[in-house]
Amino acid sequence: MLAKHFGWEPMFESVDNNPYLASYYEDMQRWSFNLQVYFLNNRFRQVIEIRKRNKTVIQDRSIYEDAYIFAPNLHEMQLMATRDYENYASLFELMAQFLQAPDLLIYLKANTSTLVSQIQKRGREWEKTIRLDYLENLNHKYDTWISNYKLGKLLIIDANNIKFGENPEDFGVVIEKINGELFGLFDQK
Repeated sequence: MLAKHFGWEPMFESVDNNPYLASYYEDMQRWSFNLQVYFLNNRFRQVIEIRKRNKTVIQDRSIYEDAYIFAPNLHEMQLMATRDYENYASLFELMAQFLQAPDLLIYLKANTSTLVSQIQKRGREWEKTIRLDYLENLNHKYDTWISNYKLGKLLIIDANNIKFGENPEDFGVVIEKINGELFGLFDQK
């Protein structure tokens, strides 16, 4: 919706052609490292591609989320071995030297019940097995990461109450907030 409104080029997370995702949800411990390295590789390639383009791009997920939320969560839940996590973290640390923070990070903050509802709406077969504690841990990691985010501009959208996908007025609120952050055109609310 934002890409269409602003004329930005969207870059989506590799889901449909991801060779690990279905296997990961069947056996998280076995496939967690493979999946995270796949995402890290894919997002780093997106970063390189974005730099080559002469257009404004919007991503649905950043490389930072993999490194600061998903991989540590898997490690802490003992779904990724320590040696794999350390290898992953070392690889990200190397890649991070070549990263430039986004012009604006938009965080859709939601409670776990909203997340479950959104997952159910998507209707992806392999997501039906997602554990509730896994989602709760991710949510906690997101909140911690966002509260310490210092890489650039940050906009937090309350996705529990602002239903921008369903309500045009709410989408207008989001647009106004983005304009305020990027262009300073409107007061923040």
